Amino acid sequence: MKFIGDAVLAIFPIERTDESQPGACSTALAAASDALERLASVNRERSGKGEIPLAFGVALHRGDITYGNVGTEKRLDFTVIGPVVNEAARIESMCKILNSPVLVSSYFAQSVASKLQSLGEHTLQGVRGKQEIFTLPQTI
Repeated sequence: MKFIGDAVLAIFPIERTDESQPGACSTALAAASDALERLASVNRERSGKGEIPLAFGVALHRGDITYGNVGTEKRLDFTVIGPVVNEAARIESMCKILNSPVLVSSYFAQSVASKLQSLGEHTLQGVRGKQEIFTLPQTI
């Protein structure tokens, strides 16, 4: 996990061969669902105090990345790069536009057994072609 300003980058490696364990995509989807539930609890408390609710956006995508430490001996930083990383960032930027806190790429959606709801095909800035975007049914 990496903190980037007010964002978090979480990576769920896809290397499991044990079929009794949930796959990385299912684990990531469960983490996003859990975060939504926890935020709802926090917002109930905030509402009781007259405070404004908090919100966040999550993009779940799947693909090959290059990762590792970059920098110098005095300052190393873990990062990921590649087209998949850029696509995930573009999907996350659609959360406000599509009014959904969790958005899932079609490639990711193919990897989970959970029922997801399509929000249609959308053009992502800097990405060729339209991409079908999904969300959790209870988030729309």
